[in-house]
Amino acid sequence: MLHSGRVPTPDENPRTTPDKATPTNASETGAPAADPVSTAELPEGLRHGQPAYHRAALALLFAGLASFNAMYCTQALMPALTAAMRITPAQAALTVSATTGILALAILPASVLSERTGRGRLIVFSALAATVVGLLLPLAPGLGWLVVGRGLQGLLLAGVPATAMAWLAQEIHPRDLPRAMGIYVAGNSVGGLIGRLLPSGLLQFSGWRTALAVDMGLALAFSVVMVVILPRERRFVPKALHFRSELRTMGRQWRDPRLAGLFGVGFIFMGVFVSLYNFLGYRLIDRFGLPPSLAGLVFLLYLFGTVASARGGRMAAERGRGTAILVGAAACVVGLPIAAVNNLWVMLPGVAALTYGFFTVHAVASGWVGALAPKSRGEASGMYLTCYYLGSSVLGYLSGHVFHAAGWAMLMMWLLALVLVGCLLAGMVARSARRVAA
Repeated sequence: MLHSGRVPTPDENPRTTPDKATPTNASETGAPAADPVSTAELPEGLRHGQPAYHRAALALLFAGLASFNAMYCTQALMPALTAAMRITPAQAALTVSATTGILALAILPASVLSERTGRGRLIVFSALAATVVGLLLPLAPGLGWLVVGRGLQGLLLAGVPATAMAWLAQEIHPRDLPRAMGIYVAGNSVGGLIGRLLPSGLLQFSGWRTALAVDMGLALAFSVVMVVILPRERRFVPKALHFRSELRTMGRQWRDPRLAGLFGVGFIFMGVFVSLYNFLGYRLIDRFGLPPSLAGLVFLLYLFGTVASARGGRMAAERGRGTAILVGAAACVVGLPIAAVNNLWVMLPGVAALTYGFFTVHAVASGWVGALAPKSRGEASGMYLTCYYLGSSVLGYLSGHVFHAAGWAMLMMWLLALVLVGCLLAGMVARSARRVAA
């Protein structure tokens, strides 16, 4: 049996405060194991510079590349799907919302299951199964079957986002966790970039079916690399699963204003981000006359998210999580009005600013959730990601109706209103964390 270690809590180590990026307890995964052991017998978390640390960070990077590629592989194809199937933008958005919606509902069961079976096994199964199903999607005869297939893909994908952050928090030393978490989130952003950029580029030479098949083949290759290099779990402690205790744990988390606020932050900011990119292609094609393959290059702006993820982790470590999350939220507020301007070269910097801000917020919030719930990290991470992907599904679909009915300017106003609510929640979390630290 493999066991986890324990590090000092903030009360035991006055140099550590909850508002800083060092987790309060990076290795406790839940209720005590059936065979407890002395903490002196347990291995230390992986440290930066160790070969196993770099394998772990690289493996989770590839997990992010594979899963986020698969998750958003139809987003850049939405205008092509609209033309080929004669459907509305809101209907085309279902190929994204079905995946993220089913994934959101499956994340909590997957995260709870991982507390018993182990997170590494679930990550491996989910990545491989979801990318194999992705290879069958180009065979869908119509929108209905494509949406069903994307929903199944979301169900299978759930194990990666449900457990990857908790796996890192479990296996990585708390001092080096922000860096590793930033690398994982950066992999998410690059995976999302590839899943949008590659299919849209292939539209220049082929139809949407071929573009999707090639992209899913690449995602499967990423999954295989991840399986080969992922280190074996050393600090996992399985726990008995009790339905009532899990519900009580989740109830306690929602009663914590900091956790509840972060759940709301994830819902809103992810919903706004996905909504913007869902319909940006339509704007570039219909208003500015770009061909689909060229319009797809707008997803290169995802590289701002890659930079933001790594910098967000460093900013949280140096200046505190509260400051870092508010900086990211402010960038989103600045970016949306600029993105509404009816000029391509003015609009694109606005999209870049929102992308940078969103990934900063997510990199900070995702790590903060685990630090605030050291004894139920799997459930807390699962709840955060449930809200996160529900925001993608629900707000992404609703935004399609706003765009279809009222156009781009009204869509930007709707998204700005949502972001302002998200900023309010982020400010409340930061204030609450400062009070607790004091």
